[in-house]
This record gives sequence, structure tokens and C-alpha cells, in this order.
Amino acid sequence: MTHILVATDAWHPQVNGVVRTLTMMAEAAKGFGVDISFLTPQSFRTFAMPSYPDLQLALPYPAKIAALIEAARPDGIHIATEGPIGLLVRRYCRKHGLPFTTSFHTRFPEYVSAQSPIPESWVWRALRWFHRPSQAVMAATPALAAELRQRGFRNVVLWSRGVDTALFHPRAIDLCLPQPVFLSVGRVAVEKNLEAFLDLDLPGTKLVVGDGPARAALERKYPQAVFLGARQGEELADIYAASDIFVFPSKTDTFGLVLLEALASGLPVAAFPVTGPRDVIGAAPVGILSDDLQAACMDALQIAPQACVAFAAAHTWQASARVFVDHALNVRDTDVLASDSPGEAAEFVTEDPHFAA
Repeated sequence: MTHILVATDAWHPQVNGVVRTLTMMAEAAKGFGVDISFLTPQSFRTFAMPSYPDLQLALPYPAKIAALIEAARPDGIHIATEGPIGLLVRRYCRKHGLPFTTSFHTRFPEYVSAQSPIPESWVWRALRWFHRPSQAVMAATPALAAELRQRGFRNVVLWSRGVDTALFHPRAIDLCLPQPVFLSVGRVAVEKNLEAFLDLDLPGTKLVVGDGPARAALERKYPQAVFLGARQGEELADIYAASDIFVFPSKTDTFGLVLLEALASGLPVAAFPVTGPRDVIGAAPVGILSDDLQAACMDALQIAPQACVAFAAAHTWQASARVFVDHALNVRDTDVLASDSPGEAAEFVTEDPHFAA
């Protein structure tokens, strides 16, 4: 079988879109003769990420990274995250002249600026440096791809996502909550903008599924909302099916895999008209995108669940996996430098007025 090695700093037991995307895509790829294995934090000691104690970052070292790559003998290497593992795999590939691809999953500039005084421009610069030698920078949506190109990223290609319709589909489930049930699923963290949802004056129940550093504070501030914590598999699918509207208040997600899961379960979407929901839904009659999230939630109640299910059926993990594999294997042996050039290193201190000062 053709073998692709994916390096990722995000892995089980984390529950997020990156982990679900990688595992579902790898399972689908087996169906057409491609084996995708993972180089993950499970091979190293880890430590809790500052401000996100439930996220564990690896403490990798070059010799073990080299040994794991050489033992895998992959036909292609993909770096999924820009963390410690991603950095050392990038370094190994550069040192040995190996082509590799990368993907852009997370809008770190906005996340970092929400937690610290670091300017977004500095983080964009670091990300551009990280992805510069990639043979293909995979972006989930056309709008994100266009933005990355605008920001100076090279070799940007599209890699969309899928949904498991065998797991996520309408079914008769009653959570015994006042209806309608307005559901939000995802990490409970400041960058997810959950307060924009929880502040709304909505009938029925506001239901939050997920865990994260902001959960305790939000539970105290919004006692009328129901917080269920993290849920997975059939339990998560049941919660989707028992709800009426999916509310996606985030303005920073690059895709929002939960949008497809909700639509497959028959839930219309209420969201802001931003990258992510705008690219997933577009002009399809399966959601309401508005700067007035309250109105979007109420108007979404008029959308037929059958339209949502039909829309999601066109997004399969098999199609997503084929695109990923094509990008990961269609690499060139040229333009792979043995190390970062002086010009690349100088980018950090010449492009931004903050550094010049």
C-alpha cells in the first residue's frame, strides 16, 4: 500500500476538528489502497499548554523524530500542525531535502491575540515562514485559500472536509429539555465567541456541548444554559438529533466540521457571515448567516431539516481523503532547501514595523 506519514501535535484524547478530520480521512483512505499513519504526541513526554490545561503539547527531540520517520519509510510526509512535532518534522525534511506538504487548520493569530498582547502580524509572519517550503499548503475553504494567498502564502490548494452520515443522521431522541433546543458544539474557549450565543434571548433551551478553559466561568455566568461537557460518537450524534437549531458563534474557525455534522443530523445553522460558515453553507437554503445572531436563530426554525440532510450527503470523507492523498503525493523533488535561507530568517525582522521599532 502507498504510505503517507502525517505529523500532528493534535491527537487523542483531544476532542477537536483537527483530530476528527485526520482520523476520519485516514479511515476513508484505506478504501482505495492508501495507508496513513501518524507521528503524534503519544511517542513523547508532554506538558499542559498554557491557558489550555486540557491540551497536551509534546516534548519531541530530533533523534527520535528522525528514527520514527526513517522507520516509517513513507511515500509522502504531511505536517498537519505548527507545534513542536510539526517544527521538528519540518526541520528533518529540510535537512534531508525531503518534499512535504502542510495544512492550515487553525487561525492562531486571532487565538494568540485573544490571550496575549502579541500582534497578529507577528504570528502571521511565523506561520508564513513555517509553511513557505511546503509543496502544498492545504486550506479547507476557497475563502481561506484566497486569504492565505493574499497574506503571502505559496502553493495553496483546497482540501475540503467530509461528514460521517452513517453516524450523524436524524433519529427520534428526546433529551427532555424545553424546546426548541439551540445547540452549540465545540471547545469552550474565549476564541469560540460563545457569549454571543449565550447572551441571546431565545425560547426553549440553550445547550452547549464541549469542554475547555472557559467552561466553569460560563456555567457560573449563564446558569440558565445547559452545559453537557465533551461528548463523542453515538452520544454526540444523539444530542445533535435531539436538537432543533445549530448555533455557530465563532468568527475565527477555518471550517467548522461541526457544521456538517449538524446539517447531516437535520439541524439548520445560525451563524455569523464569516469564513467557515459562509464557505460551508454558501447560498444553500440550510442556514441563516447574519450579523444579527438572534434573528438568524429564529429564522432558521423555518428551514426544513430534509434540506440540511440532503446538503450534507454531498460531503463525503471518501472524496475528502482522495483530494488529500492527491495533494500529499503530488510533490516535486525540486525547491526543497536543506535549511532555511538567510532571506527567510530575515523575514521576521524586516517586514513588520513593530520589529523595526
